[in-house]
Amino acid sequence: MSDPTDPDTLPDLPQAARDALAEAAARRAAAEAAETARGAEHGGPAGAEPTRYGDWERKGIAVDF
Repeated sequence: MSDPTDPDTLPDLPQAARDALAEAAARRAAAEAAETARGAEHGGPAGAEPTRYGDWERKGIAVDF
């Protein structure tokens, strides 16, 4: 099956739509590259981000900043 976001596989799209799809793909690739280049957080919380409703939760205790 072909990639629906690949502008070359959709010949009936206008050129502006093809350009937009290509730009979106380039932005996604750049965002993924930036995230992998950034690396892991050191000294941060393990697991998912523990912030909820603007509070920081640590061992069940919520602390406002």
